[in-house]
Amino acid sequence: MEHSSACLESARKLFLYYKTLGERTIAQLDEAALHWQYNEESNSIAVIIKHLWGNMLSRWTDFLNSDGEKSWRKRDDEFENERPDHSVLMARWEAGWACLFEALDGLAPEDLDHIVYIRNEGHTVMEAINRQLAHYAYHVGQIVFIGKMIKNEDWQTLSIARNRSDAFNAEKFGRG
Repeated sequence: MEHSSACLESARKLFLYYKTLGERTIAQLDEAALHWQYNEESNSIAVIIKHLWGNMLSRWTDFLNSDGEKSWRKRDDEFENERPDHSVLMARWEAGWACLFEALDGLAPEDLDHIVYIRNEGHTVMEAINRQLAHYAYHVGQIVFIGKMIKNEDWQTLSIARNRSDAFNAEKFGRG
């Protein structure tokens, strides 16, 4: 039972970490940057946010009891570039993450072996959590990469600054 609680807590911390990385990137960008696309085949940050929102609402609504691919989800529409303003994008961002955390916080350790379905494919709850964690990390990584391309030399790093690893490690290990 202790291990199961630790798994849920670890997943929650990782989801929160990726949410924070996305928010710290978005905070560096203006409205136009959120809609910037490298080319016609790539997604803007706004489109990625819309996709994450749709995916999160579908996967985490009634998580234990209904298929994660809800009949009301319109996945293809998530990739249409409708150009919503910043407040709409952030409302979607928050709604998706709130749905995820509400579902995750409602799980008990004994739920981890329960079978849930995504597109009629069975997963243990732990497998479904891991699937979504990997999916969201993938898309948040895209958000960060796009943000870095847009900001270029004005990018505020989200981790250890370039050429600062030794100083960072010295501080962490008390050698500085």
